[in-house]
Amino acid sequence: MSAPRDDEFGFAPDYDSPIPYMQRTRDYYSAIGYTTPYRWAHYTAAPFQKLTKPLAESRVTIITTAAPYDPAKGDQGPGAAYNGSAKFYQVYDGDTSQQHDLRISHIGYDRKHTTATDNGTWFPLPQLLKASATGRIGGVAPRFFGAPTNRSHRVTLDTDAPEILARCLADKVDVAVLVPNCPVCHQTTALVARHLEANGIATVIMGCAKDIIEQAAVPRFLFSDFPLGNSAGKPQDIASQAQTLELALKLLETASGPQTTMQSPLRWNEDASWKLDYNNVAQLSPEELARRRAEFDKQKEIARGNRAA
Repeated sequence: MSAPRDDEFGFAPDYDSPIPYMQRTRDYYSAIGYTTPYRWAHYTAAPFQKLTKPLAESRVTIITTAAPYDPAKGDQGPGAAYNGSAKFYQVYDGDTSQQHDLRISHIGYDRKHTTATDNGTWFPLPQLLKASATGRIGGVAPRFFGAPTNRSHRVTLDTDAPEILARCLADKVDVAVLVPNCPVCHQTTALVARHLEANGIATVIMGCAKDIIEQAAVPRFLFSDFPLGNSAGKPQDIASQAQTLELALKLLETASGPQTTMQSPLRWNEDASWKLDYNNVAQLSPEELARRRAEFDKQKEIARGNRAA
């Protein structure tokens, strides 16, 4: 008896599932010559802080891994190549009453399937301000916070997360919405969210790397099955961005305990073959892998110089 055809039952292709970013990343760096596998944060339980007051009375902030645009640091525009010069290494904050030009050229978002033309897809301040204006939340905190994307678990846990907590407490923040972009960004925000929850601040992460977030065991996670760089919705699609934030707010209200994941019903497009591309060594030639190794080493040196400066 022959096996049933997928289309007979309406099955999706096997690749149309959340991208395994941890395995892709291990395989990719091994293929370009880094043979020590990275240790992704792994927990089996998470802290959980229930809302202490209704969202309509809560003060909400954003924690982002995007960087403020600095024209002295090279190309950071839409479609820019990875730019190690634009990385930041200390927590920063910004006034939420002002507009901000935050960019993601310094991190590994999906440059093939998105071009970083709309910062509403990684910095949902406009949507959060609308939620405040309509009374959906009590208000936007006076500052948002930038979390450095550190591969070092110790730096994130011992330095950056406590610094973000201190600034949140100073601003009397009730709720934090965390928005990562690259694979390591997702780990960073997971560790920060865990620290905030353990110290009384409810959190929700809006992200695209399901495996990384869930292995780190976070309190609440809104998963959008989009290319990296679009955790807050689709580019040039305000309705998508509004719906994504609303789903995150609903998750804050409805999660009954930690490690609660909600999947957005939105799809990037009908053709899911984009999921086959990101850092997939099966689709990269030896020449391309060598080129990427050389470029990685170059950017690593640039970043090291900036860190020391």
